[in-house]
Amino acid sequence: MSSSDEEPRAWGTVWRHLLLYLMCQVLVRTGHAAMNKEEKSQLRAQVLEMFEHAYGNYMQHAYPADELMPLTCRGRIRGQEPSRGDVDDALGKFSLTLIDTLDTLVVLNKTQEFEDAVRKVIHDVNLDNDIVVSVFETNIRVLGGLLGGHSVALMLKEKEQMTWYNDELLHMAKELGYKLLPAFNTTSGLPYPRVNLKFGIRRPEARTGTETDTCTACAGTLILEFAALSRFTGIPVFEEHARKALDFLWEKRQRSSNLVGVTINIHTGDWVRKDSGVGAGIDSYYEYLLKAYVLLGDDSYLERFNTHYDAIMRYISQPPLLLDVHIHKPMLTARTWMDSLLAFFPGLQVLKGDIRPAIETHEMLYQVTKKHNFLPEAFTTDFRVHWAQHPLRPEFAESTYFLYKATGDPYYLEVGRTIIENLNKYARVPCGFAAVKDVRTGSHEDRMDSFFLAEMFKYLYLLFSEREDLIFDIEDYIFTTEAHLLPLWLSTANHSKQKKNTTTQYTELDDSNFDWSCPNTQILFRNDPLYAQSIREPFKNVVDKNCPRTTAGMDELSGNRNRPPLRARDFMASNPEHLDILKKMGVSLIHLKDGRVQLVQHANQAATSVDAEDGLRFMQEMIELSSQQQKEQQLPPRAVQIVSHPFYGRVVLTAGPAQFGMDLSKNIAGTRGFVAKAEPYSGCSEITNSENIKGRIALMHRGQCMFAEKARNVQKSGAIGGIVIDDNDGSSSDTAPLFQMAGDGKNTDDITIAMLFLFSKEGNIILDAIREYQEVEVLLSDKAKDRDLEEESGTQKSTENDSRKDIQTETSLSQQNLADTQDSEEETVSESKSETSQPHKTDSSLHPKNEDVSPDSKPALPEDTQSTGDKIQNSEKSKSERWDKKVQPIESILADWKEDIEAFEMMEKDEL
Repeated sequence: MSSSDEEPRAWGTVWRHLLLYLMCQVLVRTGHAAMNKEEKSQLRAQVLEMFEHAYGNYMQHAYPADELMPLTCRGRIRGQEPSRGDVDDALGKFSLTLIDTLDTLVVLNKTQEFEDAVRKVIHDVNLDNDIVVSVFETNIRVLGGLLGGHSVALMLKEKEQMTWYNDELLHMAKELGYKLLPAFNTTSGLPYPRVNLKFGIRRPEARTGTETDTCTACAGTLILEFAALSRFTGIPVFEEHARKALDFLWEKRQRSSNLVGVTINIHTGDWVRKDSGVGAGIDSYYEYLLKAYVLLGDDSYLERFNTHYDAIMRYISQPPLLLDVHIHKPMLTARTWMDSLLAFFPGLQVLKGDIRPAIETHEMLYQVTKKHNFLPEAFTTDFRVHWAQHPLRPEFAESTYFLYKATGDPYYLEVGRTIIENLNKYARVPCGFAAVKDVRTGSHEDRMDSFFLAEMFKYLYLLFSEREDLIFDIEDYIFTTEAHLLPLWLSTANHSKQKKNTTTQYTELDDSNFDWSCPNTQILFRNDPLYAQSIREPFKNVVDKNCPRTTAGMDELSGNRNRPPLRARDFMASNPEHLDILKKMGVSLIHLKDGRVQLVQHANQAATSVDAEDGLRFMQEMIELSSQQQKEQQLPPRAVQIVSHPFYGRVVLTAGPAQFGMDLSKNIAGTRGFVAKAEPYSGCSEITNSENIKGRIALMHRGQCMFAEKARNVQKSGAIGGIVIDDNDGSSSDTAPLFQMAGDGKNTDDITIAMLFLFSKEGNIILDAIREYQEVEVLLSDKAKDRDLEEESGTQKSTENDSRKDIQTETSLSQQNLADTQDSEEETVSESKSETSQPHKTDSSLHPKNEDVSPDSKPALPEDTQSTGDKIQNSEKSKSERWDKKVQPIESILADWKEDIEAFEMMEKDEL
């Protein structure tokens, strides 16, 4: 299908709207020296090499599985790994990563690899699997990936490439679209959150269809893919269903605030979660309203977006922060932390044309990134870590790209360089890029989500590309929320005219809302080259100074604040002035018999409505402060970093701390040494191989005695540290809460060595390394340290040759039969327990109903006893041999590492 020879007038109109933000280029650079073409070319080549490393390892070690597990160099197949909950709903045994990466290959000018990938998808992928998947994730990743692949395949065919292609990807997209349609069988038109690809909804075999709630973004992020499918095929039913879902969400908005909640009942339309923001649960709903207008040319989508945007800027935006509020009481903040998914919003503001707040929020996010190397999944308003994971999300890179397109400011090229450096330094591993389990320690998680290949490398490559570096005009397409490419000419293709919704009354907006457009900002940039820098400057040190955003006080006569409101962390019960402020806020102080103080707020007793709001905010802060103080009594996770050849510090394992021995948080250097297995392996009696243990880090098995006794025995034998490995086969830090080793109830000051705990999966990585390389050196520390680049460069060749001589047979990395049972008698659940990994883009599971209350912690028990439990093996036999797990020869793995190390050496030379 192609557009007509005559330039469609409607297409030109829609295109001009899109160009409002793309044409804002600045001739004079601001504050930073312009990056020359050679530098940009080097960075573009570096992005290309990183993509090849990630994509190549997926194809070699994981395909046709859905995703790569980069620490164990194998594919993630649903049912053959421990369940990760809702995160696994994205996996459908349809080679997810390959489909999600299709159009990225063309953007990166890898047309031959794209053609090979399309053939594999056509011949190998089966969409008729008996498996329950997320409608939202399957739509944006798989349907969007197929449509994006089809779009660029048509473009290549017009250039006399891939002449054999005959809309095969489109046929698969249509098949998948029909498989998703049963989810819309509700009275409201909102889709069920999940569907069975083979059996649909409600049938006994389907194992789904009983859900009542879905998130706003889950129901409101369908229109681009479904409308594109309708326009490509001429079948209107897909666009009609997606449109009906959007119409219902619009009708159910809170009319006085024009905000929507996070989750909604798909049958009644009642809001289940009544807080509202721009992050997880809502994010891409707003994005798709604006982009639906750009792609489809329907003014009603723009009117709805502008109405919502006015409410967002009125209530949620508190520059540079974006804080959730209650939809019925939008002046009240619903929580005091932000999730990382809101990092897309500055990019959406660029598309809207509202540049100033986009620059402000992006700068705040950049400062958080510089502090933690990556954006934590969630962080507080004073920029502390709330949820510590970072699954290599691309939203910050996305906003960086769009801000550079709008401003032309080379500052954003430097931001992109920082993203590249951090990915290579902290996430790169021999078999790809590993998600960061905890940004505080730098420990890794055995996952590399498909969106990392679909989005991250696409935005980074485009950031450093000139128009002539691309094989097609990227501005002929719009990005979906998964960065898939849909052609703008779809606005006039197979368009069935929609009836104007005459029942909907749009809120009359302040005219200034429509002045926030790109031509206006273009004048600003041209007249004042330092405009962007002047906006960023006040936020340069906002994170390092850790200063909360202050609000003007309130004047008694005018009703306006003339002093900052009282913060919970500043409150002192003995301060009369503070007690007077509490009284004005309607907060009562009650002294309990046990000496504790209880605070109670009655909003109707506050002096003014503003004081009542301050009182509620104060109470929320006090609850969070109390919860945080309880958490701080627990020890954070530690790191075991393999620093010897061929790992060189690129494998970091999450370790549980000990409540005795060396405090690694106060020892910057940590404990570094070669490992050796203690004999007896339990470490529960006098060590018989002291000559092997002396000066080394002892490995012991859990069980038979107390942890402190193990530590004393190996310390007596001369060990400089100890690692206890869980004896529960298959246990993993990916699925179990953090474990702390307790003392024995006695004074443990005599234990001076560092002691850490590893679950079975992480421990086996070290044991496998010992079997392959004999001498394995590790670093025990509070967080991962930088790689020893000099040692890596100087010893790589000789060590590798020595290692090869010792290899007699082919082997593979261990593949544990992971079980879900965990030793529950002596665990201490850490803060990371509540830091649940977020699904991609959005999911209602990100917002527990008691979101600011941490779960109760289990007490740490002194005895190291193993509880017995039924091991649940959740494995599913493959219907096809291609789903069998791959066994890689050690020579192949070594070759990968050698190639990886050489690439690092080249990058280091480039940096020098």
